[in-house]
Amino acid sequence: MAGTESGRRHTRDDVARAALRILDDDGLPELTMRRLAAALDLQPSALYWHFPNKQSLLADLADRIVAQPAPPRTGRDASHTHGAAAALRDALLAYRDGAEVVSSTLALGLGSTTAHDRLTAAIVADGYDADLAARAATVLLHFVIGHVSHEQQRMQYDSLGVVVPAAGLSPQNGGDTADEFAFGVELFVGGLERLRRAPSNLPGGTASPLAE
Repeated sequence: MAGTESGRRHTRDDVARAALRILDDDGLPELTMRRLAAALDLQPSALYWHFPNKQSLLADLADRIVAQPAPPRTGRDASHTHGAAAALRDALLAYRDGAEVVSSTLALGLGSTTAHDRLTAAIVADGYDADLAARAATVLLHFVIGHVSHEQQRMQYDSLGVVVPAAGLSPQNGGDTADEFAFGVELFVGGLERLRRAPSNLPGGTASPLAE
């Protein structure tokens, strides 16, 4: 009972914000329920008043990470898809291990669909059919998370002074990671355009309503 009462002194938002601070300062491995309780001057059992388990906490953090509003598009040729992908990358990079938190949450089917919904809406806004956009958004979401996860792992290695031999698969192999990310999105958009122009290339032979 004492744990429950002490837990009520903090809101769910208080707990999540404290968890984000630990995540950003020390990384996901250090974000334990015991560490979080100590930061809030609580008994660990009191946290379960707000979150039944750690994965539900991480799902809440994932939702907060991806919920950051997208900046306005810049440049005459900037597509909605490019903008949404770049905004998601920025959101994941804003927190240490952000990509890992979001990836683990999606893998378990937890959290909101905000990231996927925004990518889908962006692809639709660029003139694609809603069904194709939803499938394509899943592919783009995996690319963004994977790219950022690789970036953040390299950042972690660099901070520890680990020397990693140059490798062609490294997003930091002598190039600008933002430029390489943009190139990947450009390849994705080019593939979508190819499908639009040749609907017979769609999986299952499904014709696109936007076929020329």
